[in-house]
Amino acid sequence: MSEVDEKIDASGLTCPLPLLKAKQALNGMVSGLVLEVVCTDPSSIRDFEVFSNQSGNELLESQEVDGIYTYWLRKA
Repeated sequence: MSEVDEKIDASGLTCPLPLLKAKQALNGMVSGLVLEVVCTDPSSIRDFEVFSNQSGNELLESQEVDGIYTYWLRKA
C-alpha cells in the first residue's frame, strides 16, 4: 500500500486495544484518507473485518507476515 496518510503501531497490544486505537485515529481523519495499523494480536483479523463492515470504513487490504498483522483502512 503506497498511499498511507497515518500509521499506528499497536504491536504488543491485545484485543480490543488495536481496534480502539484505529477508531480514535479514524475519528480525527477526513474522508478518503488511509490509515495503516500494525499489530501482533491474531484475533485482530476478525475485529477489523467486522469493524469495517459495521462502520462503513473500507478495509482496503490486510496481511500477516511472521506474526505481524497489517491493515489498511480508508476513512468513510
